[in-house]
Amino acid sequence: MKYRNLGHGLKVSAIGIGCMPMIKGGNILYGDQADPNEAIKTIHKAIDLGVTFFDSAQIYGPFSNEELVGGAIKGRRDNLVIATKFGFKITDGVPVGVDGSPENAKSTVEGCLKRLGIDCIDLYYQHRVDPNVPIEETVGAMADLIKEGKIKHIGLSEAGPATLARAVAVAPITALQSEYSLWERDIETDILSMCREHNIGFVPYSPLGRGFLTGQIKSFDELSKKDWRRSDPRFGPENFAANMKIVDGVAAVAARHGVSNAQIALAWLLAQGEDIVPIPGTKRRVTMEDSIAAVSVELSPEDLDKLNRAAPVGQTSGPRYGERGMNMVRL
Repeated sequence: MKYRNLGHGLKVSAIGIGCMPMIKGGNILYGDQADPNEAIKTIHKAIDLGVTFFDSAQIYGPFSNEELVGGAIKGRRDNLVIATKFGFKITDGVPVGVDGSPENAKSTVEGCLKRLGIDCIDLYYQHRVDPNVPIEETVGAMADLIKEGKIKHIGLSEAGPATLARAVAVAPITALQSEYSLWERDIETDILSMCREHNIGFVPYSPLGRGFLTGQIKSFDELSKKDWRRSDPRFGPENFAANMKIVDGVAAVAARHGVSNAQIALAWLLAQGEDIVPIPGTKRRVTMEDSIAAVSVELSPEDLDKLNRAAPVGQTSGPRYGERGMNMVRL
């Protein structure tokens, strides 16, 4: 494994693990239901292979994902960087809207610590910006949690440039987590430069385009009725065929290297800067091991040019979320 630095001295493995898919019966399903035992073995194997960075959130489950991660890292907590997120109001186990209030930031951290079985969260994100709460108040509360020893670093997710500028005036922001991949490159226009100006590391979620870039999904109809991606416009019948052209470009480079599409898509992200640490979601050892092998893939300038031409900025067919989801990003 190779290692990188996010902002403000936080060292992590060059590829982390997105733990969201690991729970059975959760609120966000990709593909088959997870086997929790296999998920735990996946975390253990990842640790054995040098992965130190694991990402969870209150809303995954809700809550049960943090519990699974906490059980898996019990007795192996040393040297790991555990990230989780707050920022939603959850009533009777159902997310009912964003809540970036200082009160929510401070009260929900206690549950996170308990479920994860740790005494300090390494990286605590606001999951989505709350347009009704000034970011200064949210980040101020998170800074208080650092002083109280409950978290070590502050992160934001899907924050826009103006929000980032206001946030860093209150406290150092260690990482921004937002969607970034060969089929979602809009952050390159303004957000990535803002992060670098303020020493904010960048953590791409959905670095494989929710699995689309792997080439393993051949049509919209292959998705099960409960698969969350059936609501993703880019997977829809009106956009699927056009987006397969990106997959074809990835596959061509993968064939030249004799590796998987996933490794090429992740290697492309890693090549965008030493401050970028993708967190592919996984629930099985075989896919986890394939993904982290991307750290050894060296893309040539010719490879990068081919990939950039296959997936130009802003040319993916369809928005990355439906209307409700799009109203919650880049705020």
